[in-house]
This record gives sequence, C-alpha cells and structure tokens, in this order.
Amino acid sequence: MLAIAVVGSFSAVASQGQHDHGSCSSETIKGDYAFRVSGEVFTAAGLVYRDGIALTHFDGGHTLTQVDYVLANGVPVAGPTDPNGFHTDEMGTYSVNENCTGAAEIDMPTPPGGTSGAIIKLFFVISDEGRQLNTIVTSLTPPNSTQAAPVNIHSDARRVHNEPW
Repeated sequence: MLAIAVVGSFSAVASQGQHDHGSCSSETIKGDYAFRVSGEVFTAAGLVYRDGIALTHFDGGHTLTQVDYVLANGVPVAGPTDPNGFHTDEMGTYSVNENCTGAAEIDMPTPPGGTSGAIIKLFFVISDEGRQLNTIVTSLTPPNSTQAAPVNIHSDARRVHNEPW
C-alpha cells in the first residue's frame, strides 16, 4: 500500500512537471509589463549607451503597443511623446512558443522628414508563470536605414496587471 502511495505521489509530481513545461501561448503574457532596458549600440561614430524604461501591452493575440523613455549616452532619444515625456506610437507583433520562448518586433514611428522608423527585433523567455520576461535584442535597424546596427541590449520585465490600458 505504501509503495502504491509513493508511486502515485511521484506520478503526480511528474505529471505536474509535464504540465508546467511547454504550456505557454500568446495568452500567457496578455497584459502590461514594466521593462528596464540597458545596453549598447555599436555605430560608425562609436559606442552609444542605451538606458531606459518601457511599458508594453501584449494583447494576447500577437499584437503589442508600447510607451518608453530611453536615453542615448544620457540624452533622451527623439520621437513623439505624450505630455509626460514618454515616447508613443510604438507598436509591433509577437509570438510565443509552447516552451515559453518567443520573439517580438517593435516598430517605432517615422521621425519628421524621415523615411522609416527604427525596428527592434528581440527574443524573450517567459518565467514565473508569465509574470516575468527576459529579453535580448537580436536586431536594431535605426530610423531612416535598412541596415541593422550591431547591438548588445537586454531587458527584464515584470507584469504590471492583466487589464488593457
């Protein structure tokens, strides 16, 4: 009887482990996330340090919107802002794999007189049952360019809440 109880307990633990692993979808990260962003962009003119914060809304259906405040070498980057100074009109798409990894693309608005806005592509990992995201930028195409710049940018985020803005 004890052997059956022990085997039953191990089966329940193994079953729970299988349920937790590979259980993510776009719905897992539905809601708002507060990000802390930092890193470097390698340009022909030299190294540009990036530091910032962002609030990103994932709609649960592969679309995201974002506001952010980012510094480049200590100077705010250009772009349309709200009355509080946060950049607006940032949107994109995302996908989530069953193993809780994913990818996103964030499209920044075209600057005045420009031909295209910046495009940021990143990979992410979802943890803590969707409450945390860790990202690494895989590509950053500057505004008015078709050529990605080499980067070393990462961010960490926590879920703020699940309700739309």
